[in-house]
Amino acid sequence: MNLEDFKPRSKLVTKTTLVNKPKFPVIDAHDHLADPFGGGWDRKPLNELLDLLDEAGVVHYIDLDGGWGEDILYHHLDYFKAKAPERFQVFGGVDWSKWESMGDGFPEWAAGRLKVQKDAGAQGLKIWKPFGLHVKDHKGQLVKVDDARLSPIWEMAGELGFPVMIHVADPVAFFDPIDETNERWEEIGGHPDWAFTSPPFPSFMEIMNGFFNLVKQHANTKFIGAHVGCYGENLSWVGKMLDECPNYYIDISARLGELGRQPYSARKFFIQYQDRVLFGSDMSPDLDAYRLCYRFLETDDEYFNYNTSEVPGQGRWYAYGMYLPDDVLEKVYYKNAAKLLNVDVKA
Repeated sequence: MNLEDFKPRSKLVTKTTLVNKPKFPVIDAHDHLADPFGGGWDRKPLNELLDLLDEAGVVHYIDLDGGWGEDILYHHLDYFKAKAPERFQVFGGVDWSKWESMGDGFPEWAAGRLKVQKDAGAQGLKIWKPFGLHVKDHKGQLVKVDDARLSPIWEMAGELGFPVMIHVADPVAFFDPIDETNERWEEIGGHPDWAFTSPPFPSFMEIMNGFFNLVKQHANTKFIGAHVGCYGENLSWVGKMLDECPNYYIDISARLGELGRQPYSARKFFIQYQDRVLFGSDMSPDLDAYRLCYRFLETDDEYFNYNTSEVPGQGRWYAYGMYLPDDVLEKVYYKNAAKLLNVDVKA
């Protein structure tokens, strides 16, 4: 039997708690509305999206797709933000492809574009994972995450009040050899472009240490580390960065698998850093995915699939609920994001 055909069904008898509505309003601080295959929510009536969010208890939605380019940014501002300004924020981005033609003037130009994007209605900056892995300067050299030449961009974001949602690196196993020891072997097999084996790519810790330096060096700018600060496998390391960088926050998007397999450590982490953790889904608006997140955060259910596929998608393990205290849950669901992103939520 091939491993891909192995779909064991656990015989462990545990309870299942259905959480159809979250205990508190939810701000989804990390999500998307576009679809690269043409099925995005901009092709559907807006009321369908709003009805789904209402059913899921999501009162405000941060769309990060403007980070892919200004054309997408302006389209989403027109289609979503302009029609329901109380429900959406759309983040802008940096067009790294311009560096080759603009040369040394690129950082100042990119910083200036943030002003243009804000004037158009953008409310934050999204940096995607090609930064640190693929982005090159005008000399064809890979750009380090803490490259000092880019300071104008980060300083401008702080000046404009733009939170910077940043995704560098990826799960640690993506940087390891793709062999029988790799815990993400199946996932990488399905997405070979997600393999960043070092070499030729920089090592995982080189990227993460550069990220740490970047956030420390720009204390006047608010940074949000996507996906549990891009290092959900090591909460102690993430906590150290939070301790040393008061301008730093994290979201929990797409990392239920990492958090759910270390429920004791994760629960302690959430309680300790309860003012710095934001809710995020990163699953596009999906009712079942939202309810799975709520189950993970609110219940003490044991040993359940952390995503909606038949086999866990990020490794062959299951998750355990964290049953967070209500005061912590309330902050994670909406209070922290409301404060950081200037969202008015009527609880």
